[in-house]
Amino acid sequence: MTAPVFLLDSLGGAAPGARIILDGPEGRHAVSVRRLQPGEEIVLTDGLGRGAAGVVVAAEGRDRLTVEVLSLPEEPEPRTRITVVQALPKGDRGELAVETMTETGVDRIVPWAAARCITQWKGERGAKALAKWRATAREAGKQSRRLRFPEVADAATTKQIAALLADADFAAVLHEEGAEPLATVELPAEGSIVLVVGPEGGVSPQELTAFADAGARPYRLGRTVLRTSTAGTAAVALLLGRTGRWA
Repeated sequence: MTAPVFLLDSLGGAAPGARIILDGPEGRHAVSVRRLQPGEEIVLTDGLGRGAAGVVVAAEGRDRLTVEVLSLPEEPEPRTRITVVQALPKGDRGELAVETMTETGVDRIVPWAAARCITQWKGERGAKALAKWRATAREAGKQSRRLRFPEVADAATTKQIAALLADADFAAVLHEEGAEPLATVELPAEGSIVLVVGPEGGVSPQELTAFADAGARPYRLGRTVLRTSTAGTAAVALLLGRTGRWA
């Protein structure tokens, strides 16, 4: 089994042979939940691509570990960066989408308040929902042993999404009526790929027009129609394979 990953705000000063203290909520999880003991392997990360792999040398109280650094692994910035624009699903399906896309390997998630979204993020409720998405991405990044966690951006409007699509090297809207499958479209060897996943009620004709004007054509994933909470994960997996990132 691979070593568990824990998040630190900074890995400044980390070097082989150095000792790092893990405390606070992450230390509590390591000591009281995972019950790590001296001699066990552990990986610390800043979530930005840097890591410190080491071994536990001391566990104190309920929330403090001392880790001796053995090596400094890195997860480089990918040549092809995948962003998923995720329409706001109802209930807790948004967190499910964020969790599975993070575990699969997405690089950025942009919440989108589409016209046909049942859920709307407004005021304090919207701030809490965004915080949940970011916490979910953080925990899923740790669970999947990532060193570079995905960014969860602020919620965006359709106009902002159109601008994002216009700047992409490849832009697509996942749509069941797309004439071409995403599995066969020509992809860039490097740069940015942006995918739009619509809400339960689908992407509206006005939104499709705005995205088409920005250069994003509709593509289908397959013969079946996926939920908004699973379509992004399936598409990310497909693209990771096709771009060689899963090679």
